[in-house]
Amino acid sequence: MIPYNSQFIDQKDINAVKKVLQSKNLTQGKTVDQFQNKIKSKFKSKYCSVLNSGTAALHLAIKALKLKEDQKIVTTPISFISTASAIMMNNLIPSFADIDNKSFTIDPNHTEDIIKKDKKIKAIIGVDYAGHPCDWEALNFIKKRYNVKLINDNCHAMGSKLNNDIGYAVKYSDLVTHSYHAIKNFTTGEGGSVLTNNENFFKVINNFRSHNMLKKKDDLKKNGKWFYKVNEYGYNYRLTDIQSALGVSQLSKLDSFVKKRRSLAKMYDKLFINEDLVQTPKVNENVFHSYHLYPILIDFKKLKISKKKLFNNLALYKINPQVHYQPLHFQPFIKNKYNYKKGDFPVSEKFYENEVSLPIFYGLKSSQQKFVVNKLLKILNK
Repeated sequence: MIPYNSQFIDQKDINAVKKVLQSKNLTQGKTVDQFQNKIKSKFKSKYCSVLNSGTAALHLAIKALKLKEDQKIVTTPISFISTASAIMMNNLIPSFADIDNKSFTIDPNHTEDIIKKDKKIKAIIGVDYAGHPCDWEALNFIKKRYNVKLINDNCHAMGSKLNNDIGYAVKYSDLVTHSYHAIKNFTTGEGGSVLTNNENFFKVINNFRSHNMLKKKDDLKKNGKWFYKVNEYGYNYRLTDIQSALGVSQLSKLDSFVKKRRSLAKMYDKLFINEDLVQTPKVNENVFHSYHLYPILIDFKKLKISKKKLFNNLALYKINPQVHYQPLHFQPFIKNKYNYKKGDFPVSEKFYENEVSLPIFYGLKSSQQKFVVNKLLKILNK
C-alpha cells in the first residue's frame, strides 16, 4: 500500500530515544527544555511550550487570550476538526470565512467583511493549509485595524517560508501552534507546541499544561518544598523526555525532509503538466512551500466519476490517497448548533468536492509517484 503520508525514522532517532530510556528522567527532564530551545532557535520565537498534541496547543493558545464566554473566533472551514473544537472547548463560538481559491487558505477580504459585521469576533485563526502560508501581511493588517488577536495554526507548514523567512509565523501572529503528529513534517509521535513572543501568554500556557499547579517561593518557604496552589484547574498536556528526544533528532532533519517533499511536488507538477484533468497546487510568489500535503483538484462532475469510485479503484492498485478536509461547517456538532447550511462557503465546498491529497512523504520513490499518476490518469480517462 502506498499511503498518502508516512513518517521517517532512522537509527539516529532510535538512539536518541534509547538514551532517554536508559536515563533517570522519562517525563519532565532536561530533554524537554532542550527540545523547546531547539524549536525557539529554528522558528525564531522568544518562548516555546511543548505539549502532548497539536489540539492541546490550540486549546491553550486560545485560552491564553482570555476571551469572554461566547465571544467569537473566525477561522477557515478547510481544516482539521481540532481547529473548531479547540475554540468550543474554551466556551467560544467558531465563525468561518471562505478560502482563497489559489492558496486554499483563509481569504483576508472575506475575513475582514465578517469582522466588520460582527463585533463579537475577537480573534482570527489562520491555517497554513498543506504547507502554503496564509496572506499573513493582510491578516496582520486586519488584526491591527480591528484590534483582534491572531493565531497561526502552523501545523502543516513547519519548514515553510514567507519572504524567505522561516520565522514568519511568530513574526505576524500573537501565538503559533505546531503539531508533531507522526505524519507531520517532523514528529514526536504525538505532540505539539505553542510559540509566542509574549511572556504573559507563555506563562499561562506553561501553567495550564501541568494542572495549573503554582509553586511560589514565598509559599514554599512558608509551607514546605512540596507545597503548591491550584487557583483554577488545568490539564495534563505535558510532553515527555522520550518524545522530546525524538523531536530533537527529527528537527535536525527538517530541512532535508522539506527538501525531499519539494522535490516530490516538483515531480508531480512535471508529471501533470500536460494534463487538463487535474489541477495542481499553485504557489504564491513570496512563498516557500513545505508540502505537508499535495492537494490536487479534479472536476468529478465534468468527468462523471465519483470521488468514492476513484478511491475504490485506486485501492485496487494499493494506492491510498486522502481528502483534506470535510468543511468544518458540515460536521453535525457545528452545523446543528450554529445552523450552517450548504452554500454558506461556496469556495470551500467546491474545493472539498474536488480535492484529493496524493501520496507525499520522505520515503516515497519517484517510481511510486509515476505509478500513482499513471493509475490515476488511467481511471480518469476511462
